[in-house]
Amino acid sequence: MKKNIYLSVIAALFAGFTLTACSDFLEAENKTAGGQTADDYFGKDATSLLTSAYESMKAYAYIPDLFSRGTDLYIHTRGHVATVFDSYTITPEDNTISSFYANVYKTINYANGVIFYAGADSQLGQEARFLRNYGYYLLTQHFGGVPYVTEYINNGAERSYPRTPLSEIYASMISDLTELYNSSSLAAQSHTGHASKQAVAALLAKVYLAAGWDLDTTIGDEIQGTYSVNSTSNFSQAASWAEKAINGVSLTMSFDLKWSPYNEGNEEEIFSIQYERTGYPGDVSNSGHSMQNGFGGYYGNYNASGIKNVGSDDQQSEKSMYLFEKGDNRYDATFMQIFYAATKNASGQANWGDEGYYAYYNARDLSDFPITRVYLPYYTTEAEAEAWMKEHADQLIANGDIFANGNVIVSLLTLPNVTTWTLASGSTSFQKKSVAITDYNNQVDNGTCVKKFDDPNTDYTDTNNDYRDIVVLHVSDMYLVAAEANLMAGNTAEALAKINAVRGRAGLDALASFSAYQPEYYTTSTFTIKDIDLILDERARELYAEGHRWMDLRRTKQLIRYNVEFNEYVNSASDMQGNDGKYKWLRPIPANEISANTGISNAEQNPGY
Repeated sequence: MKKNIYLSVIAALFAGFTLTACSDFLEAENKTAGGQTADDYFGKDATSLLTSAYESMKAYAYIPDLFSRGTDLYIHTRGHVATVFDSYTITPEDNTISSFYANVYKTINYANGVIFYAGADSQLGQEARFLRNYGYYLLTQHFGGVPYVTEYINNGAERSYPRTPLSEIYASMISDLTELYNSSSLAAQSHTGHASKQAVAALLAKVYLAAGWDLDTTIGDEIQGTYSVNSTSNFSQAASWAEKAINGVSLTMSFDLKWSPYNEGNEEEIFSIQYERTGYPGDVSNSGHSMQNGFGGYYGNYNASGIKNVGSDDQQSEKSMYLFEKGDNRYDATFMQIFYAATKNASGQANWGDEGYYAYYNARDLSDFPITRVYLPYYTTEAEAEAWMKEHADQLIANGDIFANGNVIVSLLTLPNVTTWTLASGSTSFQKKSVAITDYNNQVDNGTCVKKFDDPNTDYTDTNNDYRDIVVLHVSDMYLVAAEANLMAGNTAEALAKINAVRGRAGLDALASFSAYQPEYYTTSTFTIKDIDLILDERARELYAEGHRWMDLRRTKQLIRYNVEFNEYVNSASDMQGNDGKYKWLRPIPANEISANTGISNAEQNPGY
């Protein structure tokens, strides 16, 4: 797949659809420029249709509203208000929901088209089956039971697609994926964006884990997140398949190297959505994605400062600030702590790339580069901060030729106040002050940003200029899937061993038991740390900003408990209830789907909506 991902002229055949409006999607009578029908074209070679299936995943690879918001880890700063996803006021008419629903089904129908034309057991068909199952995995995690369609839709005659019970969908996915793993000719591994047996095993692990929670546990107190386990079979299978996906890979690569922009396709990657700047046939300035532009504060005009454009959304929550303990090297690998300044170019803009923010990746020696912003984690003492400033005094000198609002700022991210040292332009003396976290969050330069997705080849641009591959499945995630599955299966020692392997790579001491875990973040007296919290906290550290959090909290039945405790936009559990008095554990089935699909009635809408 990498790097020939761009579509041929046949892509003109494709248009968006929902399950109930498919006539424009891919009709057999549509003509190509050469007079061929779709049946003629794809009957000979469905490769471009499979390429379209892979390409279509970009439409939902990064949706922070759906994947990250309404959880414990992120807040909006500098006056940005809560979204309907943060506050759980979403409705079935929401465009983000309906687009996500339709776009995932688009991938599914592309995949079904490949199977229709090439055969389920062909090389193309095998890859398509993986993509179809991945699509249904996402749909079930957000919507529960959905219409389960395995037939290719190439006309608009059918209008009835009933919701399939979740148990049936899981059973069908497991059967198909298991057969695919055991009998297919898929490559053992792929780091170039293709489906592989390792990717199939990873998806099976996630499906079995989800099935265990959704089918084999019973919720007790919804607000407290209590549950009982009725069967461990699915959990045991999830642990087994996670081991297959791990495939003997030890976590010896540093976390920083794992996420280096110069180390894409490394041995820990299992499946990723591919992007490539070089050779893109369209407007390269806005045809990538924007993951590097999220999860951080606002640092002024990026053209003037040389600092990447970030918009004050999905900044660190108070819990996130204290989530990483001292010595956890994942913090430095996840967040950019030092921002380098840039000088003016001939056009009066900041020099870009080899200076400024991206100098971190592109410059050979940063020891004499001017520094404009520093964000120190909570466990740094003021004495340590001031000693660091003294050591780097030559780099912390602001002058008229250096951008970033004319000042140098060092912030110590502690609660309830943030300590800042500001060096005004032309001065050599820092001014120290303490700022309440609420005031700090409403100003410019309000905290660090996530660097895991940075693309050092970024040009002057707003967003959508990130051409890093989006990693969907990777090995350390599988370690934590195995840990969670083993915990739920009653294999506590095996669960702890997997957690300690992840913590060990991060530079942390092994835990002797689950009860030995004591996080640094603040909790109220009614929030007691449980075994599942260790799993979720390790997932938060290891997978920060990758888009798993909402699904993780829903799956483990901690969604309400975590939002009430940590989400500043949720005041009480009642905020997560609908007018029917039921909690919003799932997303609403889109209103336009219900209005057009005769197989789904309003009475079948998800609880809370």
